[in-house]
Amino acid sequence: SDRIRVGVIGLGWRGRDHMLRIPQVAGVEVVAFADPDAERMGERAAEFEQKIGSKPALYQDLRRVLEDKSIDAITVATPNHWHALAAVWGCQAGKHVYVEKPVCHDFHEGEQMVAASRRYNRIVQGGTQRRSNVFIRKAIQALHEGVIGDIYMARCIHFQKRDSIGFKSPEPPPATLNWDIWVGPGPMQPFHRNLVHYNWHWFWDYGNGEMGNNGVHFIDIARWGMNKQLPVRTYSTGGRFGYKDQAQTPNTQLTTFTYEDGTELVSEIRGRFSNDEAGLSGGAFFYGSKGRMAFVPTPHEHFEVFLQDRKVAEPDLGRVDELGLREDNEVGHFENFFNAVRANKRELQTAEINETFLSTAHCLFGNIAYRLGREIHFDPQTRHFSSDTVADAMLGATGREPYIVPTMV
Repeated sequence: SDRIRVGVIGLGWRGRDHMLRIPQVAGVEVVAFADPDAERMGERAAEFEQKIGSKPALYQDLRRVLEDKSIDAITVATPNHWHALAAVWGCQAGKHVYVEKPVCHDFHEGEQMVAASRRYNRIVQGGTQRRSNVFIRKAIQALHEGVIGDIYMARCIHFQKRDSIGFKSPEPPPATLNWDIWVGPGPMQPFHRNLVHYNWHWFWDYGNGEMGNNGVHFIDIARWGMNKQLPVRTYSTGGRFGYKDQAQTPNTQLTTFTYEDGTELVSEIRGRFSNDEAGLSGGAFFYGSKGRMAFVPTPHEHFEVFLQDRKVAEPDLGRVDELGLREDNEVGHFENFFNAVRANKRELQTAEINETFLSTAHCLFGNIAYRLGREIHFDPQTRHFSSDTVADAMLGATGREPYIVPTMV
């Protein structure tokens, strides 16, 4: 068949976007859902049938989707701690994989995802959808061609007010939730209502804080514009300010990444009452030897260029892209993934797994530095933190052999 059959794993807000947007791509159909919460999955299936007109197969265990040989690809919109294992299992089962950001929960997992993509020759795409935005791609090209000269620093911000989540006591999980599967590869602990369904983002065992949740989008753009790989030094400071609650991750975080050539990427997260900056609550700024460029995501995504502090007309970037991307990057990002699947060409992807892993790694490094309260030094050659066994253990590789992909069970 010319049609690509897809299973959606994880039916939260991102999974809902997957189920509604993927059918807008020609020649692609969603045929199965997997979610350990049978009640939520049933609600999504009813909405899907009403809007799309078909009934997906429903499974609480994602492995049942992987066993279906008629399914060509999966999309992973689970909590972060499931991303890597679901993706690796998908590759082993012969599926192509689209995985939400941050693509992994620890650094070692990300390495395994890249290795699995190569070993099993599968297309694996990360969910940083702005990589498929036609205008952003042209603006990044302009940066690389020197529109503001040599870039010495980038700064990205994400300001989003979030209130206290309070405290929830352990209780038996609902009968409709398979708690063993929800926890999966994560450390087992008692169920409480601050984990399921959204607030797991703010607990280290399952999430990566706001930096991994939303900050990764702008870190990805900043790293892409600077054309960098991994930093050699990372320092991060902040805290959970304004209230006391059960969550563990910071709601305010300032992180500096330094590269081998001395250039820097700075990320700032603010989660309480805050001013904006240049009218922005989220975006990326680039600073070069000739001027500066600002990425403005709202009300429509565009870039502003200043040369010698004088705003100039936006460069004539055109609206044509060599990959034939549509201007709606939400659907276009899925379309790019499926185009690469059809052609079986990794080079067609805008957000190939290694690129999204490198951007996710910045978030992981920032959180490690924050949790340790000190600057950490990374060796890009050995891919370890130099003479820092505590930080090294937090990469997630302790007790594991490198680049060995676990067997699906």
